[in-house]
Amino acid sequence: MHTNVWYVDGNVDSEKSYPQIVEAAECLKQNEVVAFPTETVYGLGGNALSEEAVAKIFQAKGRPADNPLIVHVASRPHVEKLVTSIPKQADDLMNAFWPGPLTIVLPGGQSVARNVTAGLDTVAIRMPNHPVALAILKAANLPLAAPSANLSGKPSPTSADHVIHDLSGRIAGIVDGGSTGVGLESTVVDCSGDVVTILRPGGVTKEQLEEVVGEVAVDAALSDEGQKPKSPGVKYKHYAPTAPVTLVDGSEKYLQTIVDKRRAEGMKIGILATEESKSFYQADIIIPCGSRDDLISVANRLYDVLRQFDESDVDEIYSEIFTHEGVGVAVMNRLSKAANNRVINE
Repeated sequence: MHTNVWYVDGNVDSEKSYPQIVEAAECLKQNEVVAFPTETVYGLGGNALSEEAVAKIFQAKGRPADNPLIVHVASRPHVEKLVTSIPKQADDLMNAFWPGPLTIVLPGGQSVARNVTAGLDTVAIRMPNHPVALAILKAANLPLAAPSANLSGKPSPTSADHVIHDLSGRIAGIVDGGSTGVGLESTVVDCSGDVVTILRPGGVTKEQLEEVVGEVAVDAALSDEGQKPKSPGVKYKHYAPTAPVTLVDGSEKYLQTIVDKRRAEGMKIGILATEESKSFYQADIIIPCGSRDDLISVANRLYDVLRQFDESDVDEIYSEIFTHEGVGVAVMNRLSKAANNRVINE
């Protein structure tokens, strides 16, 4: 399959001024799949009303079909057509965080293709805060199912080059709107029950949610691989480079001791460090992933750094860990998935 690449200004203010946007939207209307940037990562969009289009998303990614997809919309009227009700807490969260990196699970889902919801009686919806994404949604005038535009299990794409590397020849097109912003996928919250529950941590923190709706729960299934997922990105190993990743919960000196031992055994070793610690280590490759004092910078760079390790041909990757507070919860969620929960404690 030939994959078109359309280049657009990331600040596009109108879908009508960009024929590339119109062309991409026409592909979507014909039930083809197209990758496009959002403020989190690049998404792989397909008509959420078409089982044919959604099947093409799963096929292109190699994604298990029991993993539900997030539906992206450009307006509230689209939401109302897809759900049976919008609870007050969900309405408050939409008003506070939309457009933005918050996905809300709502009662309903009968209006979308059956393979979007993986058989659940709920549907996950978000309104992205990216000019290109919104322009495509408006031009297509469709709700778009859009998981991250990468091969399943690999680090999510934060640039069009990442998408081209993974999916060229497998999808109809890629809209290149430059690098994304947040760098981690959206927070997913379930508003279909009595208490707002975080199903996946992301760019909107638990603390920010609680400022709007009061107490927020965290789903225990986040750590239970046997649960049927209500949210994307919580059931299978994700975000992993080719080389195995191991998290090291300990001092810089302890991490270096582990690396020295593995290198002495002939292994080529990479270290995921921070700007503050990178000069301490010795390894075959050391890649800083933002500042420990600015976890948003870590979130922004995480997937790009994991992909850089793939280009280095290291045998193993060892990573520092981060605080489980604020956006650090999302960072550690993704790192733990990348490491398949391998942790060495000092």
